[in-house]
Amino acid sequence: MTQLAYRSPWMTQELELLRDSARRFFEAEAVPNEARWAQQKHVDREFWRKAGEMGLLCAGIPAEYGGGDGSFAHEAVIFEEQGRIACSSFGNHVHSGIAAHYIASYGNEAQKRRWLPRLASGEMISGIAMTEPGAGSDLQGIKTRALREGDHYRVTGAKTFISNGYLADLLVLVVKTDPALGGKGVSLLVVETANLPGFRRGRVLDKVGMHGQDTSELFFDDSPVPVENLLGSEGQGFVQLMQQLPRERLIIALQAQATIERAVALTQEYVRERKAFGKTIGEFQNTRFSLAECHTEARIGRVFVDHCITQFLAGTLDSATASMAKYWVTDKQCEIIDRCLQFFGGYGYMNEYPIARMFADARVQKIYGGANEIMKELIARSM
Repeated sequence: MTQLAYRSPWMTQELELLRDSARRFFEAEAVPNEARWAQQKHVDREFWRKAGEMGLLCAGIPAEYGGGDGSFAHEAVIFEEQGRIACSSFGNHVHSGIAAHYIASYGNEAQKRRWLPRLASGEMISGIAMTEPGAGSDLQGIKTRALREGDHYRVTGAKTFISNGYLADLLVLVVKTDPALGGKGVSLLVVETANLPGFRRGRVLDKVGMHGQDTSELFFDDSPVPVENLLGSEGQGFVQLMQQLPRERLIIALQAQATIERAVALTQEYVRERKAFGKTIGEFQNTRFSLAECHTEARIGRVFVDHCITQFLAGTLDSATASMAKYWVTDKQCEIIDRCLQFFGGYGYMNEYPIARMFADARVQKIYGGANEIMKELIARSM
């Protein structure tokens, strides 16, 4: 099958060079280690430092704070290349795409100069701790509290399903500074985890997929966090989260889209080689029609994701459209990868084949970043 030519409207020659560099790095440094990372349930810290040296961390953060001085488009090509090789272990989308931008967007000058250069170099690994055992998509329902005592907050509570949680040196922590105010009492604290009294990490969670990504439980028991680590002002946290969630949801969508395209390409290659009943399975009409459908839906997803990226770069991407992209593309990710896996037969169920890992990794995409049912509710409210 011939791949129809398509070029994203936001692509430039500079971004193509970055894409090539990111692709070579991931193929050389991530692909050979993915199985080992899955066994140890986390990426090596050295890999983070190498990624920092290559300029693959915090690519969208200003150069004055150690970043790559690029735009969201620079981050997008890096995240897409990671998605294309099915490397789900490396939590850069949380580190560079989400946590760093909370600090860049809401931090004061001292906070930005204190933390962002170390995130860009890979010296520090970051995460964002929103979800709790009793509060998933409902961020107003969080229970973790931060009560002020002089020049410190005393933080008590538990977080779960935290990406990069096992390795995180720095956390953007969602807390209630005034539990009586509901959503208006939500604030964001930046927490340095090293030697923090009362802080401990629970187990690295045993997940259906994404085995190499260190997803952990976190516990705080009267942990002292300096007041100077507050992002913005008390009570601004919920608004800050709502402002940043479209970015997170677009990142999830574009990674899903890259994985879809890779799954279709792998399947096209496989059906040209695999034989059954005296001919390649790619010669059967069912195969051709099914892959034609997958390819068409992949193109529709690509055009929509590119539209969202263009809007985001222009500062016009709204929450409802980002929610559309997140829910629709991740739904299609699960559907298309499932259809593609079927053509591999029994081999598609073997973890040594990328299509099997893509299948397992895809399922959570419909859950985190806001469950897809919540995305539909947000879209409906905007209609």
